[in-house]
Amino acid sequence: MLPKLEGFAAALLGRLDASALEAVVGDLNAVNETVLARQDLSAVLTDTSIADVARGQVVRDLLHAKVSPEALRLVVYAATTVSAQEVPHAFEELLHVARTLHETGEFHHANLGLLDARRRVGGFADALLEEIDTENFSSIEDDLFRWARTVEANVEVRHLLLDRDAPLGARLGLTYQLLEGKVNPVSLSLARFTIVGGRPRDVVGTLDFLVDYVAHARDWRVARVHTARALDDSSQDQLVATLSALTGKSVELQVADEPALLGGVLVEIGDLRLDASTRGRLGSLREALTSGRAYESALNRND
Repeated sequence: MLPKLEGFAAALLGRLDASALEAVVGDLNAVNETVLARQDLSAVLTDTSIADVARGQVVRDLLHAKVSPEALRLVVYAATTVSAQEVPHAFEELLHVARTLHETGEFHHANLGLLDARRRVGGFADALLEEIDTENFSSIEDDLFRWARTVEANVEVRHLLLDRDAPLGARLGLTYQLLEGKVNPVSLSLARFTIVGGRPRDVVGTLDFLVDYVAHARDWRVARVHTARALDDSSQDQLVATLSALTGKSVELQVADEPALLGGVLVEIGDLRLDASTRGRLGSLREALTSGRAYESALNRND
């Protein structure tokens, strides 16, 4: 299973009781049977010309209100994260791990290389960060950073957490003992999964990876909107819906009035910059005209 998908599944499935887990198993089984029976659906899911976010949106639209929220989140994440050709197989793998967890109570995490182990932890983080407001992200970054420095500085803590031969229960117990009630619950869950899903000798490296990962996730959750005129509630709702469909994430707006734009809006989210302002359009037009005049002047010099 793709490491990120494994981490995401561990976060969602690991907290379900037997009844809820049984429902998810049934839903995932139905999804797999539908994909196998519908060649047109399978063709869409494996179409490499469709963007991953759009593929996830297709799955969301098809299954909304037809399966449990947890099953929906799992298959949408799979459709968005894995390569197009692997989507049907990813659905099968999700069914397998959910069924195994339901029958045995265990979610087995195989040993992975350093980068894949960090990706698995990143997938776990994706599931938790989806559920909270971005105002909590800064405290989570601070919690994880301070915990990484604590592990670095304390010889006894570092010795136990980085010992791959130490019992998992002892390593998790120490983490819980030192952090419970002192950090954000999401921070505690991430610190514990760093032990479960990461590499023992890379605890500090994985924690630092998570600090950057949370900061990057916040950049894609908060859209900075510069607008020439105040946006009413309807316009803001429409903009949120559009950006959420574009990014595949729940988006929050930070709106700032900027009359200098003359009209329209300028949106910055993640590493995307969407300029639909009047000033931006005039600037593009001016650049095009300037380039055209320069080309015309060059032709005249050659005459």
